[in-house]
Amino acid sequence: MKADGNILPLPVLSVEKRNLKGADMAVITVLLSDMPPVKYEGRIWIRTGPRRAIANEQEERILTEKRRYKNLPFDIYPIPTAKLSDLSRLVFENDYLPTAFAADILEANGRSYEERLASCKMIVSPLEPTPTVLGLLALGKNPQDFLPGACVQFLRIDGTELADPVIDEQKIGGSLVEMLRRTEEKLSAHNRLAIDIVSAATDTKSLDYPPAALQQILYNAILHRTYESTNAPVRVYWFNDRIEMTSPGGPYGNVTIENFGQPGITDYRNPNIADVLKTYGYIQAFGRGIAVAKREMEKNANPPVEFQVTQSAVLCILRKKA
Repeated sequence: MKADGNILPLPVLSVEKRNLKGADMAVITVLLSDMPPVKYEGRIWIRTGPRRAIANEQEERILTEKRRYKNLPFDIYPIPTAKLSDLSRLVFENDYLPTAFAADILEANGRSYEERLASCKMIVSPLEPTPTVLGLLALGKNPQDFLPGACVQFLRIDGTELADPVIDEQKIGGSLVEMLRRTEEKLSAHNRLAIDIVSAATDTKSLDYPPAALQQILYNAILHRTYESTNAPVRVYWFNDRIEMTSPGGPYGNVTIENFGQPGITDYRNPNIADVLKTYGYIQAFGRGIAVAKREMEKNANPPVEFQVTQSAVLCILRKKA
């Protein structure tokens, strides 16, 4: 069975003889593959609840992604069509390096520009200065030329249905920092201040949505989305009664549909992008984003945060306070 070529890649099997209640038997142990997907006679079989099924295209992509989880993450894959000149040296030397490293370390460092880029995983190596996905997203002059889906599609809809009139629309691109800054500005511009002059002797002011909750969900959407094999943007649709943020790519690694959002359950499809966002201060501690968003929504008297999780996307719904 192992050598007939029907199972690819070859499984790791162990066969041993055991005695159970006086009867000898052979015990075959098949170890979990760290190189999914595994094919049998050209088909990829998966377990869906109590039954078996042949994996569809989306399920096969997830298995391939799990294989990369064991190896090189996609966010430091090289982009062969990109050149060193597509990265902003000004941003790297004036913004990123002073934020990522102490001043005395930078002063004592005699590395070349290419060596510094390579040590930060922005290019493959000094001898092969091909920008990586991380390099283009963090330092790229026009990242969307190479990663068309690495952007935010914002819509302000005057109504509660997608077919209602659109009163503001923008496709927000640029580097990670620029994209986050411009999207936050857009969210802030539409977040109205409500003044309550009835409930208390003095008026109280509050926003329709707590800014910290919007920020955390936005950061999560940018960080945890898949940048591979899709041109889909992060979608931010602002309705009259709610905000919907959709991030391409479902749960990854230790995170599943069943345990999504549970405290302490976290994993990173893009660990190097996470490092860059933490360097710039967008993430203070890993794994706290959803918890912070839930707490801030509760403090602002908004309904609880809702998630609709599938294998291909994560939709977060934040509802307006009553």
